Amino acid sequence: MKKILMLSALLAVSSLAQAKPAFTGINYTGLYECKGENSSIGAYELVVALRLNRVSSHGKFGAYYYETETVNSTVYHGQAVIVGNRMAISFNIRDKKNNVDHSTGLATIKKVGKDRWSFRKEYFEPDDSGGSYGTEDCVMKVLSPEEKQALENKTLEKIPAKPAATAPRNGKAQ
Repeated sequence: MKKILMLSALLAVSSLAQAKPAFTGINYTGLYECKGENSSIGAYELVVALRLNRVSSHGKFGAYYYETETVNSTVYHGQAVIVGNRMAISFNIRDKKNNVDHSTGLATIKKVGKDRWSFRKEYFEPDDSGGSYGTEDCVMKVLSPEEKQALENKTLEKIPAKPAATAPRNGKAQ
């Protein structure tokens, strides 16, 4: 009987040790309007959709879907990891000809109001000629409760949000 109780207790403890703790970090899910500057193309604007991946997030570790599309249909699908106010981003760049490049970014997040955030991202995009680099300053859009819920539901359903693209600030296409 002692062996059965000890085995049961051991199994219970090991299953608790394997369970992920609930996500306790800040949820930065939202649409962010961004103004960027790229070493190859100059100034541009775009919208980023950042959505919490609840399955992979735990404790203060936030895993996110990172998605955006530029005015000339360059699509970025990737992921971000956020711990505290630091965000690491990895994404693919796909153009109209279906060419794919990979890019990485690092951002710092700041609070700009009640439940609103901004981030400044620095990134690098490699290519055959050495690559380009740039920065983006992004501010969370104010969403209605319905829009916020729709974005959250897309996260739960794993359906990618398709943010609206905006025109470049200086007329150059990205």
